[in-house]
Amino acid sequence: MSIPRDAGSAQAANARVESSRAAALGALAALVGLIALCIAWELWLAPLRPGGSALVLKAAPLLFALRGVARRDLYTLQWASMLVLLYVAEGIVRGMTDGGLSSRLGWVEVVLAGAFFVAALVYVAPFKRAARRAPPGQQ
Repeated sequence: MSIPRDAGSAQAANARVESSRAAALGALAALVGLIALCIAWELWLAPLRPGGSALVLKAAPLLFALRGVARRDLYTLQWASMLVLLYVAEGIVRGMTDGGLSSRLGWVEVVLAGAFFVAALVYVAPFKRAARRAPPGQQ
């Protein structure tokens, strides 16, 4: 990591750190929201069967990512950003095919999963750029 030479560079570096922190917190908030939505949706709000459905297990893969996202682990954020695309797809399908509350919950799922995806990419991108600029052998 290079040391900024002037006040303008230092401010730019601080802004990047703050935006990274905000992106990581945004990813964490979206992930927690998505987990809560998946559980509430399939147990209470609009389950496929009255009394809850086994589809609540769809939250389990997200739970595996929670610890790594909270710790801002780059590897976890990368694979979780790909995983969450399945939730985008499910939300679109259920938003377009289900009716009533289930349809609205599907669109909320799309928004939360999309927010996680964008926030994770924003957080990971500077690290990927830095790794590409590093000379071979220092990665």
